[in-house]
Amino acid sequence: MRQQRLVNQINFLNFTIVHNLTNKEFDQQHIWHPYTSAIDPLPCFEVSGASGAEISLASGETLVDGMSSWWAAIHGYNHPALNAAAHQQVDKFSHVMFGGLTHEPAVNLCRQLLSMAPAGLERVFLADSGSVSVEVAIKMAVQYWACQGRPEKSRLIAPRNGYHGDTFAAMSVCDPVNGMHSLFTNSLTKHVFAPAPQTRFGQAFSEDDILPLEELFARHHEELAALILEPVVQGAGGMRFYHPEYLRRCRQLCDTYDVLLICDEIATGFGRTGKLFGCDHAEISPDIMCVGKALTGGYMTLAATLCTEDVARGVCEGNPGVFMHGPTFMGNPLACAVAGASLSLINQGDWQVQVQGIETQLKAELSRCNELACVQDVRILGAIGVVETKHPVDMKRLQPLFVKNGVWIRPFGKLVYIMPPYVISSEQLSRLSDAIYHCLSHTYG
Repeated sequence: MRQQRLVNQINFLNFTIVHNLTNKEFDQQHIWHPYTSAIDPLPCFEVSGASGAEISLASGETLVDGMSSWWAAIHGYNHPALNAAAHQQVDKFSHVMFGGLTHEPAVNLCRQLLSMAPAGLERVFLADSGSVSVEVAIKMAVQYWACQGRPEKSRLIAPRNGYHGDTFAAMSVCDPVNGMHSLFTNSLTKHVFAPAPQTRFGQAFSEDDILPLEELFARHHEELAALILEPVVQGAGGMRFYHPEYLRRCRQLCDTYDVLLICDEIATGFGRTGKLFGCDHAEISPDIMCVGKALTGGYMTLAATLCTEDVARGVCEGNPGVFMHGPTFMGNPLACAVAGASLSLINQGDWQVQVQGIETQLKAELSRCNELACVQDVRILGAIGVVETKHPVDMKRLQPLFVKNGVWIRPFGKLVYIMPPYVISSEQLSRLSDAIYHCLSHTYG
């Protein structure tokens, strides 16, 4: 009894200590944020609200958002059409299992997706997140060839500097050396990697760019299930913009050597690069395509893997006759309803003028960062602006400085970049460009 009373007293003391902590103190001591140390966590800023292209902090500051909440909130925050879709659906039902059941929000969303997608994509598999949609795409490709009686075609090929997510199959096709997943090398499936494309977007295409990939296809095609890549823009692997001709040649190689093409449009889809999809720059269609992030306008997690009818039928022709994947929250009605509203906004076409305006303004304003001694390169495509520094930046030092300057920009490695909401005003965009120039010049000269 005495020991139990002591345990109860300790539990009560711990409860009291935890509940007496401020939000900031509790967050630092008990919540683990992405890509952050539990021993020496980076500072976090508490959000109290968000509207349009601005985020309000609990401490009173209002920040212009340069990140679209990791590239997803393309319509801005608190959008009336997306709010209405969420409210209307939550009053009906927020979730039902997707096994054996369907519902109007999922059907409407998939109708819209297929009407917008590159030609030939006819099936939609709804997933929880971008990483899961990549897992689904890889499983789809491997199961396709197994069911065609060619189980030896089980490896993937990918360009270096790619990034496809943080789950294990997705990690396995990220850059094996420069990527963020090198610690897990011994636990990952070994795939084939080609040199990253070198011809930049807008330059004259070099035939030398495709030769290493051609050689790898010739050598490994009998064991390759699919080529996976990010169309035109390599995102978290370096924010690199490459020539659309490289993508066009990839399509040709896949056709020649009987290899499926998976295009990861999670970051590039829905207008971010100036085209509806990155694939559209090369006028090609993949066999499998992943979308996510902006799919719901950044309101909630949802992704999708689209494929051709040939792939769908091929997957289901052999044992076990079904595709072996089924997330618990697959086809979540609430997420589907908001995604449908988001795609309706995209279909209105305003994004084309918005993204073109962002690109034009960034080219005019962000280019002056080239004069800074710490800057290696400045590149802009669509609603993406990238300042690459010569050495990795100190995020712990730079992040609060951006906040002090009234903007939300989250750099990583040597990259200080912005992917703002499409609805951002020219004045707000100038604040982002000015803050990047000022903070880099103030911090690094």
